[in-house]
Amino acid sequence: MSLDTVLVAVGETDEDRIDALARTAADIAGPAGATVKLAHVFSKEGYRETRQALDFDRDAEVTPDVVAKRYVTIRELGDAMTDAGIEFTYHGAVGQEGETIVRLAEEFEADLVVVGGRKRSPTGKAVFGSTAQEVILNAPCPVTFVRGE
Repeated sequence: MSLDTVLVAVGETDEDRIDALARTAADIAGPAGATVKLAHVFSKEGYRETRQALDFDRDAEVTPDVVAKRYVTIRELGDAMTDAGIEFTYHGAVGQEGETIVRLAEEFEADLVVVGGRKRSPTGKAVFGSTAQEVILNAPCPVTFVRGE
């Protein structure tokens, strides 16, 4: 299997996993010479709040890609990709995280998706609905799960 495109998806709760996500993406994409697509998925409310916090002109036509590129979490991932010599692009999307990540994986024809998640109790593992679980079950390609502390 050729590895040309790796989608690294982050959301509003991934701040504590940035280093682990960056290391994982670099370790996988680097040796393969793959391009990394860094994607930040915003909820509708999160997108609105972030756009306001970044002080964009209210009437300016600003895309989720532009907002994502200025968001600290994805910028830190981009810095890590630059430091590792990995080719990457920034992307933003608005929607339900799991569904949107799966859609982006299809759209980018990703060969691998990297997502983060939190450590869960045995009981928590049985609960459906987590973003990572939705991506693992529905992605059109293999998924690497990076567990947070």
